[in-house]
Amino acid sequence: MLNRDEVIEQYRLVDRVSPWLRVNFVSSLDGAATHDGLSGGLGNDDDRLVFDTLRMLSDVIVVGAGTVRAEGYGGVRLSDSDAAWRVDAGLPPQPRVAIVSSRLDISPEHPFFTEAAVTDADGRPIVITHAASPADRRAALGEVAEVLVCGEAAVDCGVMSEALAERGLTQVLCEGGPHLFGTLIDADRVDELCLTLSPVLENGSAGRIARGGAAASRSMKLMHALPAGDMLFLRYHRLRSHPAG
Repeated sequence: MLNRDEVIEQYRLVDRVSPWLRVNFVSSLDGAATHDGLSGGLGNDDDRLVFDTLRMLSDVIVVGAGTVRAEGYGGVRLSDSDAAWRVDAGLPPQPRVAIVSSRLDISPEHPFFTEAAVTDADGRPIVITHAASPADRRAALGEVAEVLVCGEAAVDCGVMSEALAERGLTQVLCEGGPHLFGTLIDADRVDELCLTLSPVLENGSAGRIARGGAAASRSMKLMHALPAGDMLFLRYHRLRSHPAG
């Protein structure tokens, strides 16, 4: 069983000022991203601890609209102990949450918005889209979220990162899904991958953790391999200069 303090130390970032995009996924040994259609089916209590800790350490949690629907995302809310840790570290009690969507086919009444931990102007959910998305849906979602237009005909990951950083949201945690991860790889915007290897073989038709976008090879450096029982928690950084720990 992993220890919470050890996990915080293993995943903390020394530099919280420079923009840093971290992606978190779980995978079976044979590369499946889901079990019975859900990523949560591959995890356990240790994986949940890492998952919660990465959320606690982030400024904003970014997720694709498809994953919000498939995984049943409600309002993202940290536990009281995690919120207290953030306050002690000089952070807001809750990280912000952002959904990336081109079609904006998500209702303003979705639990992602209605059950959000923070709903005031400075902390309410964020919708990231592009200029060609339906204007009426942008207006409707603007009633419950801050809408960021990042790109003309598709979401531009560079513009997205800049827009988040302008709001003081430099430490970005992406929780998927695979299409969003693929887009970030294509744009070379992934600074870190946190990957949990679940000790199962899935086979079948489950997809990879990244798909879509152009083929691209990005070299990564192993930062740690943390075993817990039969689970293995891997942390990789992109091979480029950055002062983060």
